[in-house]
Amino acid sequence: MTSIVLIGVPGAGKSTIGELISAHLGRQFIDSDHVIEQRAGKAISDIFTTDGEPAFRELEASCIADILKGPDSVVSLGGGALGNEGTRDLIKDHTVLWLQTGLSAAVDRVGLNRNRPLLLGNVRGQLAGLMAAREPIYREAADLVVDTSELTIDEVTHEAIRVLAQAGITE
Repeated sequence: MTSIVLIGVPGAGKSTIGELISAHLGRQFIDSDHVIEQRAGKAISDIFTTDGEPAFRELEASCIADILKGPDSVVSLGGGALGNEGTRDLIKDHTVLWLQTGLSAAVDRVGLNRNRPLLLGNVRGQLAGLMAAREPIYREAADLVVDTSELTIDEVTHEAIRVLAQAGITE
């Protein structure tokens, strides 16, 4: 068995859907952002402010490596985690599910969330830039894709479980 790794832009639903998938499969859910905050003893926005993005990315890569060495789980990665080549290599040994979403849906879901340091200011513009830069990486890394744009939380969960079952992950 392997972990199920959820990837996607902010607002794709990785944390929300990850919890629901893990409950369905009877696996532990791990949000890498929460692990980073626990290890650092401060919020991600504070890490960005006081230590800078390079320090955050180093801590993020280390936390993800540790998570993926653990028991098989459902793991939500931060939207920028795959910018690290080592992380991209590590997830190749796991089932990667890309929760794909369109710009409008992502903006609606993220809103004006001040805890997302890379989205401060013009949320729509920042998110559009992140999506353009990251989607080729997500596409290359993904084993499975669920488009969340027009779906409710329940519909995304159902579709994710369906595609996982088709891939042979049915516990």
